[in-house]
Amino acid sequence: MERLELAVPTLFGLEGLAADELRRLGLEDVRADNGRVYCAASPADIPRLNLNLRTGERVLLLLGQFPARDFDALFEGVRALPWEEFIPRDGAFPVKGHCLSSALHAVPACQSIVKKAVAARLGEKYGLERLPETGALYQVQFSILRDTAALMLDTTGPGLYKRGYRAVGVAAPLRETLAAAMVLLSRYRGRDPFCDPFCGSGTIPIEAALIAKNRAPGLDRSFSAQRWSWLPARAWMEAAEEAMDKEYQGTYDIWGGDIDPQAVALARSNAEKAGVEDLVRFQVADARRFARSEPYGRIVTNPPYGERMLEKKEAEGLYRDFGAAFRALPAGWSLALLSSHTEFERTFGAPAQKKRKLYNGMLKCDLFLYGKRGVPHEKT
Repeated sequence: MERLELAVPTLFGLEGLAADELRRLGLEDVRADNGRVYCAASPADIPRLNLNLRTGERVLLLLGQFPARDFDALFEGVRALPWEEFIPRDGAFPVKGHCLSSALHAVPACQSIVKKAVAARLGEKYGLERLPETGALYQVQFSILRDTAALMLDTTGPGLYKRGYRAVGVAAPLRETLAAAMVLLSRYRGRDPFCDPFCGSGTIPIEAALIAKNRAPGLDRSFSAQRWSWLPARAWMEAAEEAMDKEYQGTYDIWGGDIDPQAVALARSNAEKAGVEDLVRFQVADARRFARSEPYGRIVTNPPYGERMLEKKEAEGLYRDFGAAFRALPAGWSLALLSSHTEFERTFGAPAQKKRKLYNGMLKCDLFLYGKRGVPHEKT
């Protein structure tokens, strides 16, 4: 079990960022695919990735891949994998998965086959006709894509975007992993003033504070694999100590504003839960009149799209007024703004210097990047 293969699912468009994170953490054989990044790892890397990843959705332990064009091939392929190396005799192993562009397309039937195959292997190895499944959770995941099955164990539990600081949210919340990605794509590293004029429940400024401080986003939560018998508690303690040793001490100019006082109160509460209340200022403010006097800074924001929270015309008026406010800022300010609105650049009043396709949930969006005026936006 010295060398494992891990798979990190991501939101579409974030594969490159997640791959960069893995490389910075020292992982080897990192390769990105659509919606997923793979790497070679040791058992001790499972805690390190769960604690440190900002843009990955979860950490999956890949047990094997094989052709599966029919149920017999699926059953035999699953049964051939070394499940007993990972799941103890009392381990609970529910199954979930998905099928896409494959002869096997009925997910419930595939779930049943996978469950039976894992049970057959474990029952044979442990000499049990019936497995108790009273112990720790070993969530089995499968994907069948173009007639190739991949079988995995989920080491994470609730997705990595659930940092633990946001128990509730306002309408149309932004997933924490996407907020972190937006901050990273803006090239913010803690030195410039940082603003989000549409901060809602505060996710983007809080993620910016975690990035500026270099604080591991998973330190305040637990993970499924913490209860796995073959992954010692010491590995989790060492990973947490390593992460805390890398934190920076400093003061930062990070600001979030929203026109809704309830959203601002919630943002302050979330920042306190995240342990960054001393690094972020939240204020009731109208983005239409956003202004800063500093010669440079970065704005990263996710305004209403006109899909749910505002009607389209209202959103366009908001974009128009905010565009005018942005252009009135000193020339050293840059902007990274996420929107699904197809006419955003026209209503904002200026074409973006660069666009990057991202998904907010199932909603296809663009991250519109406006660099310092007269200076091309930094390479992302």
